[in-house]
Amino acid sequence: MMSVQITCPNCASSVEVHPDQNAHKAQCDVCNHSMDVTFNLDHVQSILKKCPVCTRQDFYKQKDFNRKIGVGLFVIAAILSIWTYGLSLVALYLVDLFLFKRLPVVAICYKCRTNFRNVANFSEIRDYDHEMNDRIVYSDHDFKGKPLSP
Repeated sequence: MMSVQITCPNCASSVEVHPDQNAHKAQCDVCNHSMDVTFNLDHVQSILKKCPVCTRQDFYKQKDFNRKIGVGLFVIAAILSIWTYGLSLVALYLVDLFLFKRLPVVAICYKCRTNFRNVANFSEIRDYDHEMNDRIVYSDHDFKGKPLSP
């Protein structure tokens, strides 16, 4: 079953919900803020075609790893490289390679940054595109699920 992780716009906490066609609200446990959600039969069947939060159709996939932890590990390895003659960066590379092979994939909405796990149609979701992200975030362009370039 697909798992949906919404970021609360009020307090930036994570709100995890499971698709249910009868659910129309998701509530943050931290600040009690209520968010509108629209789940359909595709969501219940773990098929991702439309975001239940912002109703956009533009998604990308990436490995399910916390970016802040990754940046923190890189900073530590870079500082340690002064004393290890760069071997800490090689060690970090090997850890990164190991994690890349082991971690599952997550789909993310470009517009509202909602995360989707256990999606059945991952093969239809494209990799991250910087230009597409910039056009959606900064000019509110809606690609309607189509790629930026063919």
